[in-house]
Amino acid sequence: MSGSSQESHWEAEVRMLRKEIEELRNEQRQMAQAINQLVTTFRSLATHLGIASEPYGGKKADDRDLRGFG
Repeated sequence: MSGSSQESHWEAEVRMLRKEIEELRNEQRQMAQAINQLVTTFRSLATHLGIASEPYGGKKADDRDLRGFG
């Protein structure tokens, strides 16, 4: 391989790696959004089922513990 041919090969490799990294970052962003949606859904379900209350704060004096969730 000549010098310029070898350089172009490495440049192509670097471009491919950069593209792959960008794709992975996009996938990570999408996964983070999906996880945030899951967290929101689980919080809503927990509130609806009475397992948790909004906002997630300290207990008041008149709050009672649910069996198994104390």
